[in-house]
Amino acid sequence: MIQAIGLTSTARKERPPTADDVSFEATTGRVTALLGARGAGKTTVVRLMLELQQGRGITYFRGRPLHRIPHPAREVGVLLGDVPGHPARTVRGQLRMLCSAAGVPVQRADEVLEVVGLVSLRDLRLGTLSRGMDRRLGLACALLADPHTLVLDGPADGLSNREGKWLHGILRAHATVGGTVLFTTDDPKEAARTADRVVTLDEGKVVADQEVADFARTRLRPRVAVRSPHAARLGVLLAKEARTAKRTVEVVTEDGSRLSVYGSSCADVGETAYRHGILVHQLADETGDAGPVVALTPIAGVGPAADEGDRTGRAAPLPGADDATRALAPVAADPLDPPSATSTFVPLVDTAPSARSVETGTVTGERDEAGADTPRVSSALPSLPPPITVRPARSPLRPLRYELRRATGIATGYVTVALVLAVSALLSVLLARVGHTPQPRLLAAWPQELPLPPAALGAGLLGAFAFGDEFRHPALAADRGTVPRRLGLLAAKLIGAAATAVLMAVLVVGCDAALLHLVYGRELTQVPADWLSLSVSWIVLVVACAWAGVLASGVFRSTAAGLAAVVAVPIVIVPLVQKALEGPSVRTAAGLPTRLRELALLHWPFGMERFVAAGVRMIAQPVGGALMLSLTALLCAYLLTVLRPKVR
Repeated sequence: MIQAIGLTSTARKERPPTADDVSFEATTGRVTALLGARGAGKTTVVRLMLELQQGRGITYFRGRPLHRIPHPAREVGVLLGDVPGHPARTVRGQLRMLCSAAGVPVQRADEVLEVVGLVSLRDLRLGTLSRGMDRRLGLACALLADPHTLVLDGPADGLSNREGKWLHGILRAHATVGGTVLFTTDDPKEAARTADRVVTLDEGKVVADQEVADFARTRLRPRVAVRSPHAARLGVLLAKEARTAKRTVEVVTEDGSRLSVYGSSCADVGETAYRHGILVHQLADETGDAGPVVALTPIAGVGPAADEGDRTGRAAPLPGADDATRALAPVAADPLDPPSATSTFVPLVDTAPSARSVETGTVTGERDEAGADTPRVSSALPSLPPPITVRPARSPLRPLRYELRRATGIATGYVTVALVLAVSALLSVLLARVGHTPQPRLLAAWPQELPLPPAALGAGLLGAFAFGDEFRHPALAADRGTVPRRLGLLAAKLIGAAATAVLMAVLVVGCDAALLHLVYGRELTQVPADWLSLSVSWIVLVVACAWAGVLASGVFRSTAAGLAAVVAVPIVIVPLVQKALEGPSVRTAAGLPTRLRELALLHWPFGMERFVAAGVRMIAQPVGGALMLSLTALLCAYLLTVLRPKVR
């Protein structure tokens, strides 16, 4: 059950709020439609309910606000706009990645694909999906964690009639098994066909909260549309004949040449026009939409029942209206309360079905003997509803598995590694041909003129992609706002980037050595005496570049910023560090690399002095020291972004 209380958006400048004190309920086992024209505030209300937008109010999902639910994806399935996935990822890969984020078995992806009818299209790329397929995939993402509640913003927008009927059938099936469904629409006919209850918004306010049968009577009454140059005369004649026959007919003038006749038929109107020689340009049966608050002034509401309707606020039943209402409403109307017409199209606004409780902030209510909801209002209502705070998305429940599926689900990583291997192999052959290049740099394809080897740049690029893709295609934040920058997700990305960097470093050295051996023989591929320390330095360099890319892209929310941070280390930071250490001052840090290497001469347990020597050698180099300094600064900046919401 959904209970929305006092949802109010933050007003901008002197404009009224998009949503103004919106309160309604969506009960379990029923489909509720949030109806309104474009700009009425439907999307704003949904975002306030999901705590994606700042404002005031509170929404309870089965008695708990969303920020108090441990795993929101398992309670509320959300569909907002298009599926935010990488266009190169497959349908099945997208769902499997989200399975790891939601903490559900990967087999669930195949189950929801079968439910939404995408089994045969599971290997299609997201960028090739049509609008209907994208809607199906979005519904599959919402159903992935088997939530109790579905909240969908315009799920049928842009769909054909056949696809719309299928979607509405899925929503009805979810409600039938005990779920709660809330969807937004701007089509009154769609709301009448699909929903059990319709909440109508106009200019950010609730103007009607009705059962679908009442909604169909007040908003979707059958009528005869007539267009004639003598519309006024025809209207008077129709009213006169209805008064003579003691029938209830309502004739409304919509403009100078158009009439809407309620309570009659095309045959009767056409015969009247024919008998009096009136030219008719249009004569058709229509299902009228009077709008939420539009009041039409009738020419005549004739008959004794019409007078009674004026006194009671409800008019007598119209001939033939019962069949039309049954066709529009999925739930049969009460036979003791047949459909009726109203002389003015004022919606039936129910009394608030619930009241806010000051003590608990929850909704209370009672049922009378007839089973109707009777609100029990507190004696004192709060002056303002509680503020809504936008909270970041939660970290994946299985972050390492999520990161593995994210990185391997698209070809970007494979293409980058292949490109790095090809460039490194070509550079190593060219450097060997030119000569004057030390063997360690030859195997790493690292010319003296380049600030970093291709392997380090490739590792930094892959690290930048790790967070850059999250912000560009926020699959994790589809229903919870901004992309999460949690420590668990960071650790998973650092582990994944390090593993990829080590694998690429080993492959680069191996491919370069194999190619050099093939072209020039064994002379250039002999194992150096200090191979262990050189290997550690090489791996540390590549991993540090990968981590710099991860941290920079996470801090600056951009892949380009992550790669720029890696390239800036040897170009910008290294000269600054050297200038700071060797510049004129009272005391200088000259000879620091030599003193750092002396640390390796100490006796370390378990033979760790060799690894310490390799690490110190790496840090003592200008590039290594600058990398360590950059990593420390980026890590502190990342931790600051993580802890900043908690400090507030």
